[in-house]
Amino acid sequence: MDAVPSLTLRGTTFRWGSRTYLMGIVNVTPDSFSGDGLLGTDEGAARAVEGAVQQGRRMVEEGANILDVGGESSRPGHQPVAMAEELRRVVPVVRALRAALPQMPISIDTMKREVAEAALDAGADMINDVWGVGAEADLARCAAERGVPYVLMHNREEPRYHDLMAEIVAELQAAVRRAVALGVDPERIIVDPGVGFGKTPEHNLHLLAHLHDLRELALPILVGASRKSTIGKVLDLPVEERLEGTLATTAIAVQAGVDVVRVHDVAANRRAARMADAIARPGSIGPGGWQPA
Repeated sequence: MDAVPSLTLRGTTFRWGSRTYLMGIVNVTPDSFSGDGLLGTDEGAARAVEGAVQQGRRMVEEGANILDVGGESSRPGHQPVAMAEELRRVVPVVRALRAALPQMPISIDTMKREVAEAALDAGADMINDVWGVGAEADLARCAAERGVPYVLMHNREEPRYHDLMAEIVAELQAAVRRAVALGVDPERIIVDPGVGFGKTPEHNLHLLAHLHDLRELALPILVGASRKSTIGKVLDLPVEERLEGTLATTAIAVQAGVDVVRVHDVAANRRAARMADAIARPGSIGPGGWQPA
């Protein structure tokens, strides 16, 4: 593929293709599929904010390059969250993370423009849209108007495909064209094939085996397979025991040329990505050893 431009956020330059970057997940929910929702106990909102800052600090120390804050679970069967509640959850967390970690890029994971706007106002730097190929274009318009990076993810209501990878690539291409037509800078678009979204476990495994097909898009690629149910089904393990399966998906993603992996367990995934990068991208290891971002 052609070389893709780099992206600079708060002093961090993401040089796509040079190494794998890590996005740490900060779930401000009571019902995260991964069991890590910061509202999952009887803690009040203030304690949730405190927990998010502690989690964010730990993830940065462990090697995260971006923090992704979300206030609505996307797991199958989740209960939709009213806008006011989602705002109550995420805005204080984004504001507190920005104050505590002024140089850390922060992403807002939402399906609502109003939440994205408020999070950007509170200090977020980019938008993560899990329905990037959907009919609504509010988040793409928001990204265009605010001039922020836009993660555009593949998703479907029903997991029905004739040719999985061809359809994912085609739908992402169409969504990218629409985003650009709305004014999103193509150099600030990141694509995500949507592991676990509108796909069966068999689809997810096929997708992970063919991630290299996404290079046709000539855009940076983000993959989030961390702790997902497909890993649980393959290994017959509960969510809290899916680390090794997640590390396998990270290594596969690096080998395929993925640029960002979205993970819960930053330290372990950083080690896996570092080793896989050393094999797949020898340039990521300089004379003095590992070269951080």
